Amino acid sequence: MHDFCLTIPYGVAVLGGGVVGYLRRGSTASLAGGAGSGVVLLVAGYLSLQAFQKRRNSAVALALETFCALGLTFVMAQRYLQTAKIMPAALVAALSALMSLFYLYKIATGGNHVPPAKSQ
Repeated sequence: MHDFCLTIPYGVAVLGGGVVGYLRRGSTASLAGGAGSGVVLLVAGYLSLQAFQKRRNSAVALALETFCALGLTFVMAQRYLQTAKIMPAALVAALSALMSLFYLYKIATGGNHVPPAKSQ
């Protein structure tokens, strides 16, 4: 599976979570953290998709995705340890940890595997 196939929905979920946190509780930290991380993930997913369409890998996109997921894992795990709240801290930490493992796997295996060009 290509990284952008999971990164784009992951980015939408993180962005949506930040917006919902702001609308429900007025939390500007949720808005800044969620929207900021979500936008970074969406941009990275888009860059990865564009590179794949050109039959390349994007090291920049994979680095952005990985650092963002690792950062969210760390921050939200810390928040869960402080608050013991499943929603949203533990959920985002768990999802981000899974995505971090996926990105590290993609790095270890050389990124998106681009199929060979069709010969005519």
